[in-house]
Order: sequence, then structure tokens, then C-alpha cells
Amino acid sequence: MKKTILVLVPLVLLASAFQLLSPADKTTPANIVTSNVKQRIDATLKNFIDSGKIAGVSALVFEKGKEVYFGAFGYADREAKMPMDRNTVVRIFSMTKPVTGVALMSLYDKGLFQLDDPLSKYLPEYAHMQVLKAVDANGQLMLEPAKRPITIRDITRHTAGFAGPDVPALAELVRRTDAMNTGNTLAEMSRKLASLPLQFHPGDQWAYGNSVDVQARLVEVLSGKPFDRYVREAVLDPLQMNHTRYLVPDDNRKYFAALYNRSDDGTLTRAPDAQANTFNTKDWPLKPGGYGLTSTLDDYMKFAQMLVNHGSLGRVSVLKPETVKLMATSHLSDTISRRMWLPSKGRVGFGIDFAVRTQPPASAEENNGAVGEFFWDGAASTVFWVDPQNELTAVLFTQLMPFDRVKLHKRFRDAIYGRYLP
Repeated sequence: MKKTILVLVPLVLLASAFQLLSPADKTTPANIVTSNVKQRIDATLKNFIDSGKIAGVSALVFEKGKEVYFGAFGYADREAKMPMDRNTVVRIFSMTKPVTGVALMSLYDKGLFQLDDPLSKYLPEYAHMQVLKAVDANGQLMLEPAKRPITIRDITRHTAGFAGPDVPALAELVRRTDAMNTGNTLAEMSRKLASLPLQFHPGDQWAYGNSVDVQARLVEVLSGKPFDRYVREAVLDPLQMNHTRYLVPDDNRKYFAALYNRSDDGTLTRAPDAQANTFNTKDWPLKPGGYGLTSTLDDYMKFAQMLVNHGSLGRVSVLKPETVKLMATSHLSDTISRRMWLPSKGRVGFGIDFAVRTQPPASAEENNGAVGEFFWDGAASTVFWVDPQNELTAVLFTQLMPFDRVKLHKRFRDAIYGRYLP
């Protein structure tokens, strides 16, 4: 009897080990967005409305391909008592940039360029660029030739060095050149921008600016089509993003959210419609790559879901999986130490039109999120992110300026992921 037991025990242990290794018994990571998390998101967003910090907010979260949260609170138009909803049309401002990046990289998938190609190969106006060296005693700009050409990689990661109004020595020249005047075509914009000195040598620093508008012009040259037409054919229509556009048609303006400004004392003031809606209620010649699109929660979630699904949504393929991975990988080397305000986003690098989280949050004050997440936001405090590790995508819409001084994004992330624990 004792001998039989000695034989059986190893067999039991072996069977147990086999069960642990059996594919049928592998467990997938638990979902993040549980019923408790949904309640926490609701309470968080509602608190922002009840406290008067924002007029309206909506959020949509998908996990593992399924909708796990939708919530809308407050007003899209406070004065008209129009509730915030998933049909609300909002200005996404710089969340236009990832859409432009996807359009550009669809041409990369076709073999039409390489990231380290000189930009001047396709846009000759960017040959022989000059760089601001100093300003002499008489206020004259001292220039020197760029150490190397601007590459396409530079315009996808904001290291081109384009002049901006935030550089005192160049501010007046930038104003007079007026490259981003909405009466310019993208071709005119590009030529005017190229006429300005660079603020630093290509690749030396990270500085947010007109790089993605130049991407839009590059899309036109490579595709042979107007930018807005190509982005619709290559990205928006395949993903059925039917409510994402520059010009909001008359029959959709009833869904168009108002824009609110928050003063230092916390007062919310509606921006005049004539000012807030000017760009999106007239068909301007300029179709920027860096801002200007309007969208709805569901439309932008389709875009996010395409990205978390490695470039495809359903039977539609927009990008190759390896191209999405390339976009979601930081292209900033450690030598690029001057990064403007990018560090305020957390411990992130920058890929192709996305910030990319490279390390976990260092403190409870930093925005929460998972390593490998890629994301971007918009001037009116909108945000989205793609979390491949948890197969989670989130889109949050509001219409609040200046950008997120109320820490809405931080609280929304904490509501989803839980508070940071050092």
C-alpha cells in the first residue's frame, strides 16, 4: 500500500502541473473597469460639474474591444441648456495631430518615403535652412546654416526647429510672415514657414509648433490630393468617422458645443460664438494638420480602437501593425534634453504624433497610466489615450480653456486606474 502511494503522489503532482500549463486554464488579466471603477468615474466627473469647474464633460472607455464606460454630465451649451451627450460635436484642436500622423504613415506603408529622408526632397523650400544664432547690439538677427537638413522624422517628433511666436527674437518676424493665416493654402503656409529662420538646429531640441501642418502639406505632395480629401479617403471614411471634419454642416450645428474660458478666480465665461466657431463654420483655404477638426466621442473612439488593434478595425486596415508600433515608440534620444513643456505630461518620450509613456509615474502628482501608453490632448482640455498593455482606450471631451488648469485629466486617469501608490 505504501509503495502505491509513493507512485501516485508524483502522478498527482504531474497532473496538477499539467493543468497549470494547459492553455485552457490560462487566465487573462482582470478587467480594470469594474462596476466600482464605473461608479468612481461617475463621481469624479460629476464633481467637476457640481463644483462649477467645467460646464460639461463626457467620457467613453473601451476595454478588450468592448465599451465598458460611457458618461456625460453638465451642458454642452450651458446657456441653451443643451446637455453634454455622446452626439455632442467638439473642437478637438491638437487631437487632430494623431489623425494627420496616421494619414502620413499610410503613405509610409506604401513605400513613398522614409523617416530619415530630408524634408527638402519633397518640399524644396526647406533646403538650405538658416538657424538663429544670436541677436546683435542693433537688434539684427545673426544666422548660421543648419548643421543638417530637417528630416521627415523631425517633423513627426517636433524636433525640426520651426520658428514660433514664443521665441522673443523671432516673434515679430513670425507675426509678419503670418504662415498660419486661414486664408493661406497649405502650400502657401509651407513656403512662408520655410522663409523663417529656425529657432534651433534640427534634432537638438523638442519644441511644439507647426511640424504637423508641414506633415499635412507633405501628404498633399506625396498623395497628389488635397490634404482634407486624402485624410478622409485614407482614415475617416474607412473608419466610418462620419462626424469628424473641419467644416461643421448646418444640420449638425445644433450639436456643436459652446467653448468656455475659465478665469483665474474660477469663473466660467462662454467664448463668443463668432470667435469660437469662426474656423469650423466657413470653408477656409487652410486645412491644418495640427488643429481644426471637430469630432464626437464615438468617432474618435473608432480611431483609438483602430490603434489599439494594431492598425485595423473590423475588416478595415488603415496601417500595418509594425507602423503603429513605430508610431507608438519614442523617437527622442537622451541627447534631446530640452523638451519645452513635454515633461509636464509625465515620464514620456515622443513617437510619431503621440506622447509615449516610457516609465511608470514617479509620484502621486504625476498623471497616472501604464508604460507603453500613447496619447495626446487638445487645447480645449480634451484627451485620449491608447493603453496596449491593458487593451484599454479612453476618450474624454470637454470644451474648457486655458488647457486643463482644473486637473480634469489627472482625476479622470486616477478614477480609471486607481490612485498612485508609491
